[in-house]
Amino acid sequence: MHHLKYCLLLVGSGFAVSGNSHLYGQAKKPNVLILLSDQHQKKVMGFEGHPDVITPNLDRFAKESLVFNRAYCPTGISSASRSALMTGLYPRTLGLLSNSDTTEVMKEVVSMASIFKHNGYNTYAFGKRHAILAIDEGWDVCHAHQCEESPGQSYVEWIDQQGFSEAFANDWAAEFGRGPDCSPFEKTVISFALMGTRLSQLPDGYTMEAYTARLTIDMIREQAQLEKPFFCWATFYRPHQPYTPVKKYMDLYDVSGWGNGTRHNSRIKKPATLYEPEENLPPQMQDIRHGHNRIWRVDKAFEDEQLWRNYIGAYYALVSEIDHYIGQILQTLSDTRQEQETIVIYMSDHGDFVGNHGMIEKAALGQNVYEDILNIPLIFHYPGKTKTGSTEELVTNVDVLPTLIDMLDLEVPSLKFPFQGHSLRKVITGIGSLKRDYVVSESWSQATVITADYKLGIMLDPTKAHPTWDYRKFGDMFFVSKNDPVETHNLAKDNKYSKIIRQLKMHYEHFTRTYPDIGKQELCK
Repeated sequence: MHHLKYCLLLVGSGFAVSGNSHLYGQAKKPNVLILLSDQHQKKVMGFEGHPDVITPNLDRFAKESLVFNRAYCPTGISSASRSALMTGLYPRTLGLLSNSDTTEVMKEVVSMASIFKHNGYNTYAFGKRHAILAIDEGWDVCHAHQCEESPGQSYVEWIDQQGFSEAFANDWAAEFGRGPDCSPFEKTVISFALMGTRLSQLPDGYTMEAYTARLTIDMIREQAQLEKPFFCWATFYRPHQPYTPVKKYMDLYDVSGWGNGTRHNSRIKKPATLYEPEENLPPQMQDIRHGHNRIWRVDKAFEDEQLWRNYIGAYYALVSEIDHYIGQILQTLSDTRQEQETIVIYMSDHGDFVGNHGMIEKAALGQNVYEDILNIPLIFHYPGKTKTGSTEELVTNVDVLPTLIDMLDLEVPSLKFPFQGHSLRKVITGIGSLKRDYVVSESWSQATVITADYKLGIMLDPTKAHPTWDYRKFGDMFFVSKNDPVETHNLAKDNKYSKIIRQLKMHYEHFTRTYPDIGKQELCK
């Protein structure tokens, strides 16, 4: 595998990386820690006003940081969104609009890890990276959840050594029907779980989230003794499916019925749009509503609401587990006196419906429009420099790499593809505004233009996603954000908004002219 030459085997329990910084003699630059979860819907956090979910550590961290209320992923698909973060390039330029896409462009980019390594940082990746080729280069040490990302250094192998391989295989099979690759149970048929949801058999402290946290905490302690700064990408697999929390966190939520949403002491609240009419939804989501998926059987959940409650409660439980481990990581920074010299960012690659629109998971191939999926958590903390509070600036994760380069004055190697994001330094420090008119999130089936007040989902050729979904017949989707925050009133055919819709289409034309679809053209040949 291409990335192995960039990942060193751990020796004992230490993470020491040798080598002298080319910045010898200069003041040590701040550490950078990016904490990234997979599929965390932005609204599912306590400080966001959620009526049920328990996230005390993220709530505290948000109070000390700048929260971006209008941060968006450039596409609602994991690998593409993560790769945009790691390169500062839009998916259309990478040619990466689904998890399986591979292009020559992806072999020629300069990764975030490579840039930090070039600037004398020790570089670490713990957990799910879901990136390939040059996008995944530059790591000194990396440990993944799955074997294919770091054979010999993965969670799957570690959990087998701990004697819990069968328990984890039962979790994995909730979605995949078998154990994970390179485990003793990879060819063992194990039952699926309706809605991909069931209680984990793992003991507390042995999940993928615990694994990411353990490695990150050990690294932070080791780094306290080293002269070189660190860049660490610590990624959690959850709250992505399969939705299999351990009992400790599931017990935080009463899923016995629907309540009024009074946090901590009542049944969980029913999603407001759970029973949205299916004709409102794009074709793939209608397929899922009809049960055309062996796992996401929302048709059965509409017959038995307990399936909805189990899934939603499990999702909340997974978020609470991540919150717990984030608290441990932040406490370790404080204990080792590195808190004031470390930039910490919390974010996700995209969201999850969590029952909104009567949906589960993200329906990634067939839609790319809803706030539940596109509006991501982005919390930025730079000790002594961050403006605290929140901002309504329109940003994307493509902006993160240019921001770090700008704020840390990093030297950048020669780039074949210039960064497409913009530095957020002035916003973060409170001295200016980005004044961006719009952002775009784009998949094979739907490109969405987002402004301060409106959102337009433009239907594209869906054949790359599914040849039978008739998106052009379904038509575009237009929402007035301030009047319809839950996005149930598609006003694309309302003549009152025709001028605004034309303006948003012009924004998209400007976007496509400005950012070349080099990689996308490769795939379309």
